[in-house]
Amino acid sequence: MANIYETDLPQNAANYEALSPLSYLKRSATLYPEYPAIVHGDLVQNWEETYQRCIKFASALSKAGIGKGDTVAVMLPNIPEMFELHFSVAMTGAVLNAINTRLDDKTVAFILDHGEAKVFITDAEFSSVTASALDLANSNPLVLDVEDPLFTEGEQVGSMTFNEMLATGDEIFDWSLPDDEWDAISLNYTSGTTGNPKGVVYHHRGAYLNAANNALTWDMGLHPRYLWTLPMFHCNGWCFPWTLATVAGTTVCLRHVREDAIFEAIRKNRISHFCGAPVVLNSLINAADELKQGIEHEISVMTAGAAPPAAVIEGMESMGFRVTHVYGLTETYGPMVVSAWRSEWDHLSAAEKARLKARQGVSSMLAGETMVGDPETLEPVPWDGETQGEIFMRGNIVMKGYLKNQETTLAAFEGGWFHSGDLAVCHPDGYIQIKDRSKDIIISGGENISSIEIEDVLFQHSAILEAAVVAKSDAKWGETPCAFVALKEGQLLTESEVIDYCREHLARFKVPKTIIFGPLVKTSTGKVQKYLLREKAEAHRGR
Repeated sequence: MANIYETDLPQNAANYEALSPLSYLKRSATLYPEYPAIVHGDLVQNWEETYQRCIKFASALSKAGIGKGDTVAVMLPNIPEMFELHFSVAMTGAVLNAINTRLDDKTVAFILDHGEAKVFITDAEFSSVTASALDLANSNPLVLDVEDPLFTEGEQVGSMTFNEMLATGDEIFDWSLPDDEWDAISLNYTSGTTGNPKGVVYHHRGAYLNAANNALTWDMGLHPRYLWTLPMFHCNGWCFPWTLATVAGTTVCLRHVREDAIFEAIRKNRISHFCGAPVVLNSLINAADELKQGIEHEISVMTAGAAPPAAVIEGMESMGFRVTHVYGLTETYGPMVVSAWRSEWDHLSAAEKARLKARQGVSSMLAGETMVGDPETLEPVPWDGETQGEIFMRGNIVMKGYLKNQETTLAAFEGGWFHSGDLAVCHPDGYIQIKDRSKDIIISGGENISSIEIEDVLFQHSAILEAAVVAKSDAKWGETPCAFVALKEGQLLTESEVIDYCREHLARFKVPKTIIFGPLVKTSTGKVQKYLLREKAEAHRGR
């Protein structure tokens, strides 16, 4: 029997609208038409112009037969077209598949086929990979080349350019919000270390909520000036293209992420916010002093990815940057947990503040629930800062699932929670702190050793630029820690000096037995590729 609140109170067009970030774009274009939306070199494009270009390209896609449920793949750097495609593709009901620009041709071909791309939009910088990928792929998408005036090398691989396609569109296109906010809006592939990557599907509702969540979590206010150091292909730029439409901000494009370009863009465009992996922040800390001159305003930085060492956070804040640490996965639209600041910590030392900020934190405002629990029983672990468990999440910014992979989807959601695979503790104040990926934990003589704990210690050494720790097989102990260390320019350290330093700060069983010097192999998003380091560690014949 229906209760009194279910009688004669129907859902209708007057009281219900599907949640979609497309509504943010329309609002900013309507309320702030003349405000700058995109800056790229000498180009300054306002919100009305951006909205009209999105409508026109959506019309062009529709004329080409693209509609609901079709996939539009893109392989682009952080340029205006990449930003616009986050809206124009969705206007047709199609799904945006932003592809990592550092992938090899075989992986790109797999993604094009697995996602059944009908259109593939790319850039001349990646022409050698995309041309080979198209030869390998079974699919036959319409291929468009974006012509970026700031990049004149490479070759075109498509049958027409982005602008030629744009010209076929009408200035009036009758787009609408999705009938169902659960409809897919984007497809992102995980960077798996073994086997083929998995296709993570986002929906309009999650994109809408995480876009607003970013703005609330970061206290962005209206009209921030955001610098694109984070790739837009990575979790749709952590949903920040949609966030910038939420707050009518300015997206400042940065085609290549280099220290000189970042500092110059900050000065020239008076940047207020940017995101970056710890490796990007570390490069800024260690950049030449002359690059850092002339920046006198406060800049907010959001960092995630590999757990940032406290030393990196402290280094950024000593330069005048305000750091917010977040945590999430591709499967959670990017950031879902934030190391929220508490006023009672204001009096602490810079080092202690950085240590607290280095914790992953608590669920962000619109994220849902996060729990550290037993991987088998899903029972929450005690909030003692000692008992380890797996991080579990659930809520509106967890993916729909893995495309064409029901078995893996069901396993990921077993027990009504998303299983992250990250091992953590929960502190008495409710803040979680990652100890390791489950696959990265080092088990030595029956004792669990956190690679992150050792890395934190190594990062505090004044001569060490970067460090990563993996397990190395050992006949006696089963596994022992092996540290890969990159030194700052002009610095010298021996293996024994590094080991002696670790002995001063770690329990003896946690001290690395092997030190390998040299640059660290990373993904395009700044994550250290530990599976490659593990291979190197096993091949190393040192001590």
